[in-house]
Amino acid sequence: MPSSPASSGSAAHGHAMDGGPVPEGIEKAADPRFPVGAKVTLEANHMPGMKNAPATISGAFTTTAYAVDYTPTDGGPEVEDHKWVVQEELRDSGDQQLEAGDTAVMTADHMPGMKGATAKIARVWTGTVYMVDYQADGMTMKNHKWVAEEELRPAN
Repeated sequence: MPSSPASSGSAAHGHAMDGGPVPEGIEKAADPRFPVGAKVTLEANHMPGMKNAPATISGAFTTTAYAVDYTPTDGGPEVEDHKWVVQEELRDSGDQQLEAGDTAVMTADHMPGMKGATAKIARVWTGTVYMVDYQADGMTMKNHKWVAEEELRPAN
C-alpha cells in the first residue's frame, strides 16, 4: 500500500514513521563500525519489509538494549520479543543492567501503548545500537529505533 507522511501507513505497522529524538542520557558511540551517514543493509526483521532493505545510519550509541515482552497500555494484544528498548528508555533503571526475567516500566514510545507499559526482559544485548533511515513496504522511516550492530551489514 503506498504511504505518505500524512497517510495511515504507519498505523498498519503500529510504528511512527519518525522515531524522534534520542532518549536523554544515551551516549554516542565513540568509534562505531557504521558511522552516521553510512549506507547499510538491514538484517533485522522487526517490521514488514525491513529485512534486506537499504538504510542510512542516522545515529550510533553505546548502551544496553533489551528485547521485551509487554502488554500495551492501550489494550492492544500482548507483544512478545519486541526489539529493541534501550537502557535509557526504562524508568528508574539508571546504569543497572537488567537481566532476562526482570521487569521495568518503559518510557519508550516506539509503538502505540508502549509508553508506561511494564516490560519483561526477554533478551539482553550490549554494544552499539543504531538509529536508521530506510524505505520499505511503502513507507519512509526516519530515525527508526533501534537496530543492533549484529542486525546490519555493509551495503552492497
